Amino acid sequence: MTERPRVVLGVGGGIAAYKACEVLRGLTETGHDVRVVPTAAALNFIGAATFEALSGNKVHTGVFADVPEVPHVRLGQQADLVLVVPSTADLLAKAAHGLADDLLTNTLLTARCPVLMVPAMHTEMWEHAATRANVATLRGRGVVVAEPASGRLTGKDTGKGRLPDPSEIVDLARLLLDRPQALPRDLEGLHVVVSAGGTREPLDPVRWLGNRSSGKQGFALARTAAQRGARVTLVAAHTAGLSRPAGVDVVQVGTTEQLRDAVHLAAADADVVVMAAAVADFRPALRAEYKIKKSDRDPDPVELTRNPDVLAELVRARRELPRTGQVIVGFAAETGDGGADVLDFARAKLARKGCDLLVVNAVGEGKAFETEDNGGWLLGADGSETPLQHGSKSRLASEVWDAVSGFRTGSTGAPR
Repeated sequence: MTERPRVVLGVGGGIAAYKACEVLRGLTETGHDVRVVPTAAALNFIGAATFEALSGNKVHTGVFADVPEVPHVRLGQQADLVLVVPSTADLLAKAAHGLADDLLTNTLLTARCPVLMVPAMHTEMWEHAATRANVATLRGRGVVVAEPASGRLTGKDTGKGRLPDPSEIVDLARLLLDRPQALPRDLEGLHVVVSAGGTREPLDPVRWLGNRSSGKQGFALARTAAQRGARVTLVAAHTAGLSRPAGVDVVQVGTTEQLRDAVHLAAADADVVVMAAAVADFRPALRAEYKIKKSDRDPDPVELTRNPDVLAELVRARRELPRTGQVIVGFAAETGDGGADVLDFARAKLARKGCDLLVVNAVGEGKAFETEDNGGWLLGADGSETPLQHGSKSRLASEVWDAVSGFRTGSTGAPR
């Protein structure tokens, strides 16, 4: 890949075109060289001057500008990624049938790099048989057609077809630049349950016992699974500031017992369960009805009681499930001590819990919790140990799903 990744940002003629400006800014601010190629219809929503100011590159829509440079061929040949935001029903149809009547559709035909098309349209258009067939055709050719979000559309309409959050689009684009094969449709037909965030155990109406988990890794796992075709249920504890991933059903919880109940309910018909949440091991034995007041005397000791071991319970419960073959993935945040290192503790935890795969993170100041990046190891019940390259949390998520797919098919599942 070039030192400064080259991205062609195609912009379709839909009302969501204004969000392409946020995607453009997100890419340029993270060091990408972006060339914006709008359709003529897109310029009815956003002027060329806006795209030129944000990208630092000239904007054209037709094939007759800069003819000596042959842009309708060169752009696709030289790009590291072609990203189309929004991909209208019209653009999906043209791409599926190889039509090339402007600079963007010509670029799609000449691209030999990863192509990510992010749809946005009314629900009826997204669900129409013609659109579904076009999407299937494109995915069959290796194009990544993202799942749209659900929510408010234009006017008073709501439903599936909303453009995902711009930050999520930027994340998917960066993932494909890092790992071009990160989003195969290998989870289609599966129900995946992911837990995320940190549980909080109330001491009184104001104070709580908890941890530093932001939920970013669990959200990355849910987002990546949805884009790989799964039906995803995300059981989210406290994850302030994180946007709901597109195509994901979210269940909000607070305490460990609430998370336990929600995960068990969702896991009853799940093919895969990933326990990425940082579940509090203990909770106060008593919760004060009123705020505990400061006084001159020393405070009373806080008595703790052990929380349920949700991961171990899931392993035991799957024996009673009507379906077989459920894969359970645990997470271990470890620090080591003077007598044993991170992997020693992780191996013992894998044996104790009985899950199929265990993702191990070394935690500490600036590691894993409340960061954008992650790394570690993936341990298998078969004794395998695979290093997980340090990188974005979406990259680690994609490696975990590679391993889950490999486990289900009986291959090694080692990340690519």
